[in-house]
Amino acid sequence: MAATEARPVTSPGPSHLGPYLGEPSSIDETGLDLNTIADLALKLVYFNSMTTAQSIADTLCLPFFNIVDRALILLKREEFIEVAGSSGFGELAYQYVTTPKGSARAHDVIERTSYVGPAPVTLESYWEIVRSQEIGQIRITPADVRRATADLVLPDDILDTLGQAVNTGRSLFLFGDPGNGKTTIAERITDLLGGAVLIPHALIVDGQIIKVLDLHNHVPVALNGKSEIDRRWVACRRPSIIVGGELTLSTLDLVWDSGSKFYEAPLQLKANGGMLLIDDFGRQQVRPRDLLNRWIVPLEKRIDYLTLHTGKKIEVPFDQLIVFSTNLAPKDLVDEAFLRRIQNKVLIGNPSIDHFREIFRRQCDSLKVPFDQNGLVYLLREYYVKPKRELRSCHPRDILRTLIGIARYLDEPAILSTALIDRACQTYFVEL
Repeated sequence: MAATEARPVTSPGPSHLGPYLGEPSSIDETGLDLNTIADLALKLVYFNSMTTAQSIADTLCLPFFNIVDRALILLKREEFIEVAGSSGFGELAYQYVTTPKGSARAHDVIERTSYVGPAPVTLESYWEIVRSQEIGQIRITPADVRRATADLVLPDDILDTLGQAVNTGRSLFLFGDPGNGKTTIAERITDLLGGAVLIPHALIVDGQIIKVLDLHNHVPVALNGKSEIDRRWVACRRPSIIVGGELTLSTLDLVWDSGSKFYEAPLQLKANGGMLLIDDFGRQQVRPRDLLNRWIVPLEKRIDYLTLHTGKKIEVPFDQLIVFSTNLAPKDLVDEAFLRRIQNKVLIGNPSIDHFREIFRRQCDSLKVPFDQNGLVYLLREYYVKPKRELRSCHPRDILRTLIGIARYLDEPAILSTALIDRACQTYFVEL
């Protein structure tokens, strides 16, 4: 592996985007050796039967001149590929095919890994970029928090705690009864983080490929028209990855595909530079204590340890705001030692009468139901005060949606009449 890599340069792109890598101009600046690039090019030609030099450079996300062309020269010298024609003028239009010798070589390379795509970046380069754009460098203000949560109705103390948690860039524990918006609140954190980060298509460690970019979880953004960057990296919104009851310990390590012989990065690696939300914490298939023990070292050291199928452990950055959201009491899930490592703990309680009224009014506006103070008073008196039912932030939305459905069924206007409120509440509430 070469000792030097592409030089970071200042980005004019989205705010908070750290340095990005200028396009490499030599093999050394890619951080890869010539044989690695040549093997990728050979697999590409083999899988496509015939392909152009331009297509090879585009697929590998590397410049043709002085990098891909050198790999093709090596493959031709070894008689692994040959020019079968041209689709235009110049070297970029040359069409390549594998020779019988090259096909045999391609089989040997595919036995090690069948990965074909953008050339990987080194783990050293990844560490450098993650450090340059770490979330601990972000500073948000009370005004930022209130702007990001303008559509929510929350007490000031909860808003301030959210801002403090984001500024620490560490961890957050949201707990409280269901239906009061813990998940919705957590989802606003990515908006508070703002800006963009660079995410590699793939990493290479000891010759092993780890796919990182995941378009299900990563949202690419434009870099203000700048194109002369290392295309092996993609500027994306800071990640916001949410996982619930399906989370297991195995999903927190490298996922090895024995058929394709390369890895998929675990969730926490994909979440670097953003947020990882463990929703419904305590309801996973793994015991909460075992899951939390997995996080102790990363939370303190900001380093995670992953294991290759060869048994070798590698150190990777752990740079995300990890958020635990649960309906269960913290004391029933974790011990004091672990709670100490979670710097910010927030109880998301039931809304006050004033907050409930404001949520109800906003939901009426959103769902196009005329707001009626008398109707709200009737709802509160008959279905909260008399039965001594607790208020929940989700109730206004849910009750109004039920009311709208009933009104459509009856072919009536959706209004806050006592009759429609009664039918909606009798359908929605159940005594446990």
